[in-house]
Amino acid sequence: MTSRERVKRAIHFKNPDKMPIYYFNKDIELSDIIAVSYGGASSFIPTEPGQTEWGFTWERVDDTMGQPKTCPISDWSLLDSFVPPDGTLPERFVPIANARKQNPDIYLIAGMGITGFNLVTFLRGFEDSLMDFYEEPEKMDQLCDMVFSFEEDLIRGFAKAGADAVAFYDDWGTQNSLMISPNQWRELFLPRYKRQFDLIHELGMDVFFHSCGYVYDIIPDLIDIGADMLNLNQLDLFGVERIGKDFAGKVCFVCPVDHQTTAIRGTREEIFDYVHRMKNSLDTEKGGFIANIEEYSSVGMSNENYRALCDAFESVR
Repeated sequence: MTSRERVKRAIHFKNPDKMPIYYFNKDIELSDIIAVSYGGASSFIPTEPGQTEWGFTWERVDDTMGQPKTCPISDWSLLDSFVPPDGTLPERFVPIANARKQNPDIYLIAGMGITGFNLVTFLRGFEDSLMDFYEEPEKMDQLCDMVFSFEEDLIRGFAKAGADAVAFYDDWGTQNSLMISPNQWRELFLPRYKRQFDLIHELGMDVFFHSCGYVYDIIPDLIDIGADMLNLNQLDLFGVERIGKDFAGKVCFVCPVDHQTTAIRGTREEIFDYVHRMKNSLDTEKGGFIANIEEYSSVGMSNENYRALCDAFESVR
């Protein structure tokens, strides 16, 4: 069984020969999955280091990804003249097509980078975005449609380039709740995600949805509208056994050992124990669990703990 077939079977509960492993940013040659992001516009020339095509600039003070320091639509008077990037440019899809050609037997996820709500807040500003959902709903609709339309153009190109799945990276949770109310999320974002998920499925691909934080309240909604894989990196916010009891067998989990707790501060024995709990809680006899291993020294993961994660997940395949 090739890695590509193994992953597809795990996602759709069709009896993979063993549990797939997704090595995210190290030891990728061992991975059943590779993720490749879309390419930049050849015509774009940044005016300062870290500037993106959307007009905001990344600022980094340590080894983490950083955060945007500018908001291109800091005032709503700028919205009508704002020109978003072109999501249909052929060069955007060359990295995906090349990865498909070079790795025909590996499951290929096409990444859209920071998506949806998070991208909207980068353009407008986080606090202003939260207020404007109430104070300027029509303008927020216009901004959201701009972002989601760009992503839909990417999705169509990914399918032509040979991707197996499309990855969303849209963090919705704080440590104990959503950033907006679940009802507001369902009103404003659920229909947009459903349109995107439906498009992905119509084009023969799967949906990979990452969201950090406490997003428990919207997991049933994401499953209902067709998320095929959920990538949740802080399982201790919910409880491994609780998540398994409520959702195992309904969606494929692509999860690491908790990146805030055991993966960073745990002993080798605690990491092995955590992995066994994940396997017992999230996997089924027919599939539904893919191990996710990420080297995370930027937030304190030691090399010893990284190796323990690899050994632990390999031991339960």
